[in-house]
Amino acid sequence: MTNVTRQRVEAAYRALGSGDRDRILEYYSEDLRWLVPGNHPLAGWYESLDAFLELMGETHKLTGGTFKMDIEYVLTGPDCSADVCRNTGSRAGAKDDAQSPYERMDYQVFHFMRWHEGRIVEGRDGLFGDTASAFSQFWAPFAPGGIRRDR
Repeated sequence: MTNVTRQRVEAAYRALGSGDRDRILEYYSEDLRWLVPGNHPLAGWYESLDAFLELMGETHKLTGGTFKMDIEYVLTGPDCSADVCRNTGSRAGAKDDAQSPYERMDYQVFHFMRWHEGRIVEGRDGLFGDTASAFSQFWAPFAPGGIRRDR
C-alpha cells in the first residue's frame, strides 16, 4: 500500500500537468471518477481517466493554455487527500486587461480525492461563496454582456 503524502499529491499534479498518460497512470486510476460542480457546460461527473483527461484538454483549449493550478495547502489521510489550489487563467481571446468573471479566473478551489493502492480513484472540486458563481461564469458559453461565444 502506498501512503498518501503531500509529496505524492504534488507529484500527481505534476504528472497531470505533463500530459504524459503513462506518468499520469502512476497517480490516477483508469476508472477515475471526478466531479466538477456548477451550472456550466463542463459541470458534472467524469467517469474514466480518459473522460477526465478530455476535461483537462477542454480547459486548456478554452483558456488558450493559460489555465494553471498552484497548490497552496495539502492535508492527507490514509486513503484521501484534500488540497486548496489557486486556479488562474483567462478565456482564450480575452483582452489582457479583462477583469470580467466570464474572462478571467483567479480564485481558490478545494479538491477532495480518494486514493486506492496509490492512485486517485475519485475526486471532487469544491467551491464556496462567490467563487462558485465566478467558476460557473468563467466556464459558461457567454462573454460579458451575455453575448454567446463559440466554444
